[in-house]
Amino acid sequence: MLVAGKFSAELAERLGQPAVLGELVAGIVLGSSVLGVIPTGPDDPLRPVIAFLAEIGVVVLLFEIGLETDLKAMARVGAPATAVALVGVAVPFLLGFLYWVSPLHGPAPAPPDATTVAIFVGATLTATSVGITARVLSDLKCMDSTEARLILGAAVIDDVLGLVILGVVSGLAAGAAVSAVGVVWTLAVAVGFLVAAVALGAALAPRIFGLVNRMRVRGVLLVSAFAFLLLLAALAARAGSALIIGAFAAGIILSGTNQFEIIEKGMKPVADIFTPLFFLSIGAAVNVHGWNPLNPENHGTLAVGGALFVIAVLGKLVSGWAVPWRRFNRWAVGIGMAPRGEVGLIFAQIGLTAGILSGRLFSAILLMVIGTTLVAPPLLKWALGRWGSTGAMTDPGALVV
Repeated sequence: MLVAGKFSAELAERLGQPAVLGELVAGIVLGSSVLGVIPTGPDDPLRPVIAFLAEIGVVVLLFEIGLETDLKAMARVGAPATAVALVGVAVPFLLGFLYWVSPLHGPAPAPPDATTVAIFVGATLTATSVGITARVLSDLKCMDSTEARLILGAAVIDDVLGLVILGVVSGLAAGAAVSAVGVVWTLAVAVGFLVAAVALGAALAPRIFGLVNRMRVRGVLLVSAFAFLLLLAALAARAGSALIIGAFAAGIILSGTNQFEIIEKGMKPVADIFTPLFFLSIGAAVNVHGWNPLNPENHGTLAVGGALFVIAVLGKLVSGWAVPWRRFNRWAVGIGMAPRGEVGLIFAQIGLTAGILSGRLFSAILLMVIGTTLVAPPLLKWALGRWGSTGAMTDPGALVV
């Protein structure tokens, strides 16, 4: 699995695509619907082992995202990036929710609780993965532009909002009632834990890890950071939230310590081992035969995937018009927010594991994720080539598109 994932990721990057896409494809090929290497059957004795390793992979992934999240930078981008993020989360969620509670999705099979399924469908559409967008902006020498700052700032806020939504949907997956009170309570637990953990950890972690850093035994700082990550993840789960909420909080806390660079460097090899297993296991859960257009039984799945793809693109595209008081290339910002990624896949995986999402709906969602990842780079290059980019946020002469 690891070798296939790395070689497939290398091929994807050489084709100008993110490594995660290659790992997903490798998982699909190694899954039960093709080669049958990765165990996915409920009675396979190796399935719990793979699931456990994949769970470590996802908490390490969110820990890394937390380490890279700069709360001060989020505050500096201010209202424009916040507006882009809020619109880019709210519109896709509402469109996805309304699509699934309406009869538009046709006879595609799904569990009976349409409201819970609709919440999961909407949640998978909220995430933004800007790794590929940042790469395109870098290649075009646009990283200092207004568009790049808005996209990257809004993406960080998107991650935080997405994790809060994840806390809600995780509660639903665990059996929480789908009611206004239940959703508000789950939301309060997720936000409350994140705020309390970051506030308390920011006060204590620098002292604790300052003492750990004086120890002489090899690897003690990395082991302590990994243990801290697992502790926060476990506490989040005990508090009724999601494991990755705790992992994300642990990353944010340790990003404020003097040992941040050492911890970040030390965690990369850990992530290189475990995180690909998460994406490989997601790909393995897909029944590739459900994407065969020649089979009439698959037309419903492909139609749902196509509809979710359109909603995913349009829902993020409108975020470019969320800041009417600023001048910039609005098409570029909206397109740059379109690629879905890790958080969206985590939503889908939780829904599949909990039995809320059917296998066909999961395949349709993965089709949407892959589609938005593939179309965003050429569309972004087109938008920037057609209308260009602007200077700093304070530039009064920037263009409006």
